[in-house]
Amino acid sequence: GALLVSERIDREELCGALSPCSLSFEIVVENPLELYSGAVEIQDINDNDPVFPSSQTRLEISESVAAGARFPLESAQDPDVGINSLQTYELSANPHFTLDVQTRGDGSKYAELVLEKELDREEQRELRLVLTALDGGSPPRSAHLQIHIDVVDANDNAPVFNQSTYKASVRENTPSGTLVAKIGAYDLDDGPNGDIVYSFSSHTPAKVRELFALDSATGELRVKGQLDYEETKLYEIYLQAKDKGVVPGVAHCKVLVEVVDVNDNAPEVTVTSVYSPVPEDAAPGTVVALLSVTDLDSHDNGLHILVRVSDVNDNTPKSSQDSYDIYVPENNVPGIPILNVSAMDPDLGRNAQLSYTLLQGDPTVGHIFSINRENGTLYLLTSLDHEDQVEFSMVVQVRDGGSPPLATNISVSVFVTDLNDNAPTVLYPQPNTTTATIYTDVVAPGTSAGHMVTKVVAVDADAGYNAWISYTLLQATDPSLFSVGLHSGEIFTARQLRDDDAPQHTLVILLKDHGEPALSSSATVTISVAEMVKEVLPDLTDVAPANDPKKHVTFYLILAVIVVSAAFFVTMLSVGIFKCYKWRQSKELFNSSRSTLYRTPGPFHHIDAVRGGFTPPNFYHQVYLTTDSRQSDLLCKKPVASSPLGSRQSTMRNGEPGLYHQIVGTASRLPTPAE
Repeated sequence: GALLVSERIDREELCGALSPCSLSFEIVVENPLELYSGAVEIQDINDNDPVFPSSQTRLEISESVAAGARFPLESAQDPDVGINSLQTYELSANPHFTLDVQTRGDGSKYAELVLEKELDREEQRELRLVLTALDGGSPPRSAHLQIHIDVVDANDNAPVFNQSTYKASVRENTPSGTLVAKIGAYDLDDGPNGDIVYSFSSHTPAKVRELFALDSATGELRVKGQLDYEETKLYEIYLQAKDKGVVPGVAHCKVLVEVVDVNDNAPEVTVTSVYSPVPEDAAPGTVVALLSVTDLDSHDNGLHILVRVSDVNDNTPKSSQDSYDIYVPENNVPGIPILNVSAMDPDLGRNAQLSYTLLQGDPTVGHIFSINRENGTLYLLTSLDHEDQVEFSMVVQVRDGGSPPLATNISVSVFVTDLNDNAPTVLYPQPNTTTATIYTDVVAPGTSAGHMVTKVVAVDADAGYNAWISYTLLQATDPSLFSVGLHSGEIFTARQLRDDDAPQHTLVILLKDHGEPALSSSATVTISVAEMVKEVLPDLTDVAPANDPKKHVTFYLILAVIVVSAAFFVTMLSVGIFKCYKWRQSKELFNSSRSTLYRTPGPFHHIDAVRGGFTPPNFYHQVYLTTDSRQSDLLCKKPVASSPLGSRQSTMRNGEPGLYHQIVGTASRLPTPAE
């Protein structure tokens, strides 16, 4: 009694839009015989997409349509029922239209376009929108309709001229038909609304219409009549442009035509006064007649005498710069131009013809540089080397072709910039090339860490950053035993030497500069572990001395250093001895003065006291210094005899210790030791 589905059920094929969809049947049962009636309701599933009658539609909408206008759209069909049927519509985003979805009496949906923002064909000629129909299934099914909207033109734009004012000039004898100016206007509308017709404005004088003609289609303004500068020098012509719309748009412009004078009038001579008869004894310079000359032409056409001024070579050539600094990288390609010396001469003709030459101050300049005599282009004839010469100075002379010629000198400095073309060169230890001598450095066993054993000395012929050398330990017998300073090249012990270390070590040091690209070289250093140097040195008696061409130079350099050092030592020793002598002499004077406060006059120094203004000529003093302080007072004792100074005791501050002076004048007697 099981009821089975014998084939696939299609609800839309059985019932269409009818809902609910049911199928009736009868069942016969035997023994006993019975008849049963039954019904099966076919439920809908979302197995159908909404469908538009066509995949796209086209609408024509005038740009003059006001906002709020509605435009019905084709509806989509969905054979499903209930929630699986068509439920809504959606419109792609745009600035002009929105979508209004309406429901019919049978529950079906339809959509209308609503104009929200007015259209402008000149801004956008067409719009492309997408209408999407959606059912209520999960997930929903959809269909799309392409909407193509053509914006129909309305005569809402007036013509516009490219310029509001046009200017032209024409000679007064210009023949008829000559083009004076061409005006142009444009209209953003289409069809007749955008077709333009040119014409004279209504207020254009009749005289202008007689002299000029305007092409209504092209806007070309041409000469029609005979122009006369002496009659009218400037014409103001007003033109207009109209479109062919029902209500035409109009634009206006102005054309200024300047008439250029032509020498078409002969001078007129008028005799304003004549003195006649003239006496035969009239003196030279007597006025005979007064003449008046007029010419209707203007400017040069109204003159009769033309004086031409001939040129004199009174201007020296002038350059935009008094000097040039040129930077050229070394290893350049020979024959390249490096500078163009520019100069000008305000004179005319031959006086302004310039020639360029290099002044041969340095004879090497002529072999390295060359200049084009006609245009002043400076060429580099050879390849330069920064390590050979860094700077070249020269003078370029610019001379004109006058008689006598005038010249200007321009300084040119050429600086050779460095390139990294030299690898580091090892000075110590010297590479073993032509000699069997082995440079061995010695370090004692048990040497502690941080001990400097030797130093790799190298130079780089380049300059600046290209000559900055870094040192790296590339290879070693025992890499853990020695280290090298990155920038100094000094080789240190990295740890304390042990008894089990090898007796001899070979280090390969990599020397690399910082150029781009970097260049490198290497140095091999041999270090022996021994107590004494003689343990590791070979038998030098068996080694033939190398013929070093620089040994004499080294000897003289060492000798010069020794001589200068000796001279400096002798000089310093002499100065020290002299200072010591002066100190001992001063000390003896101090010691000799301690025996008594005053001492009798002995050998003394004479001071011109009269000229110094201290004492009168007939006055005598003895001056003594105390030995107790370096800031002793200078004590002056008066004599027994009366003197103009009376009994006043004079004191002079800040005396020099250990020295005494006697001030001598003409006195009647000498003071006693007690005094």
